[in-house]
Amino acid sequence: MEEEKREPEAFRAASLVVRDENGEEVTLYILEETRLNGCSYILAVDSEEADEDGACYLLKDVSGADDAEAVYEFVENEEEAGYMLEIFQTILEDEGADIDLLDE
Repeated sequence: MEEEKREPEAFRAASLVVRDENGEEVTLYILEETRLNGCSYILAVDSEEADEDGACYLLKDVSGADDAEAVYEFVENEEEAGYMLEIFQTILEDEGADIDLLDE
């Protein structure tokens, strides 16, 4: 039986406003969230439209246990980012998304 693929917009539940390296506000749209080794990660894109090519961003929760709100930073470590993108790729494929996060 062939599995039906869902469009990426079906996975967008919320938007997130972050500041880029220039201090400007950027709205990102969350595709997926996961937790690994006690750290929370968010996979987000900068395009609200599913048929547009947008940039993909990986964010990590760096807040402390006593912080009232989560504090997310962009994942800059290439090894960590590559590993997490593989995990998100698997999660999204398992959920039926037709999306390619990995450069192959």
